Amino acid sequence: MKKLLHNELLRIFLSSNTSKVGITFLAIMIIISAYVVMFMPLDFGLRYWNNPTFWADYPKLVPPEWVNIFLGNKLLRHTILITEKPTLSLGDTKQYILTYSHDTDQLPQTIVFKLNNITFTYTPIIELSVRRPDGRVIDLLIIQPLTSGVSERVDLSGRLEVAVALSRFLKDEFNVSISATEVIQRKLEFKILMGTPVISNGYVDFKTLRGNYMFNVFLKSDDPTARIGSVEVVIFGWCYGLMGTDHLGRDLSQALLYGFPVALLIGVVTSVITAVVGALAGVVSGYYGGIVDEVIQRLCDVLNNIPLLPLLIFFMFVIRMNEELRRTVSPLAVIIIVLVVFSWAGIAIIVRSMVLSIKSQQFIEASVAVGASNIRIMFKHVLPQVAPFIFAQMMFLTPSAILSEAALSLLGLSDPSIPTWGQILESAFANQAMYLGLWWWIVPPGLLIMYSAITFVFIAQGLEPIVEPRLRKV
Repeated sequence: MKKLLHNELLRIFLSSNTSKVGITFLAIMIIISAYVVMFMPLDFGLRYWNNPTFWADYPKLVPPEWVNIFLGNKLLRHTILITEKPTLSLGDTKQYILTYSHDTDQLPQTIVFKLNNITFTYTPIIELSVRRPDGRVIDLLIIQPLTSGVSERVDLSGRLEVAVALSRFLKDEFNVSISATEVIQRKLEFKILMGTPVISNGYVDFKTLRGNYMFNVFLKSDDPTARIGSVEVVIFGWCYGLMGTDHLGRDLSQALLYGFPVALLIGVVTSVITAVVGALAGVVSGYYGGIVDEVIQRLCDVLNNIPLLPLLIFFMFVIRMNEELRRTVSPLAVIIIVLVVFSWAGIAIIVRSMVLSIKSQQFIEASVAVGASNIRIMFKHVLPQVAPFIFAQMMFLTPSAILSEAALSLLGLSDPSIPTWGQILESAFANQAMYLGLWWWIVPPGLLIMYSAITFVFIAQGLEPIVEPRLRKV
């Protein structure tokens, strides 16, 4: 009989299109959360997200790559070239060659040479140069590392030696005079490196030179053991990845993914504990009555009249101001505890009114007559009657918890070591993303917060015909 009842309730729930959409959305959230937990480090926030050096080779404040679909491939893509073995070896010289095809008029933000794990016994000489599509070669820089085992990172923009080399190249190849200081001040490094000068009315401009560029690294040393572990050339583009980057170059898609399990954790844990506590308090209050009922209901009245958000802000502010508390207490745990403590009262009041009606029914009186204990009656006969309502309330509580965390993050009061959707929004507003038109920094986290809230609202609406039979379709 119970199995038939359960099957009937499940059929009613799944007969609603709203329920199907909610279940589909929830399944997507669970799958993404499982992927994050399995394949992303749990300390992603501390090890990567809050580590600026990790994002040094990512472009800053650029939109996602898919915007090129609408712009006709106008934005230069971020590219990383890498080689671990020399392309040519001749005598005491090892040559590393990396080829890059430039097919757009847009120039890179900057270009960085990375020489990783340079090992040697005798100090080598490392030369950096570029062969352009027109066959001209620019000798950029000479490096002499002093310590074996170190790595060198050479950013071509704003570097005086590079500017001197580019100024000399212009004079020798095109008879155009621009000083090294002017190259840096006018940020002409990549116009010269990847363009040809065009003089109009005495003003020098540059036309982008498309084609294949060869980035060369020459390692010269009498030491046969001298080597470079790997050579990288990073061409900083104007678009990156699925969701773009923020002001530190951080890949927003990774933080958005990491926000899924965090949102589920906060929402589900808070709602389950709140619903269980509220249900038990409501059942006990309604069934026993008397002084027990009076105490629980007065406590509920007090808790219901305390404003929750200001209280959360207060507790989070106290933790942020106390260094010892900040080290020992997780802000997410505080959010969950405060939400549970001050949210169960509403459920308890409603469940109590339902229990008052249920306990006067004949099957409860029959259970009392045959000598069933109060505990058995409450858990065996009363609680199952209010279970659908409790489950529906749990669905409504989940988005409330997620939105509360997002609100605190937006105020800068959440856990900074764990990237959440609210924290992404807070960072965006703090860095004027709204005024600068950086939509990819604002819209996706906002949509995901809405998505998570709508998911549980849809499921709760699907449960309404089970909670209220009068809403069922005939």
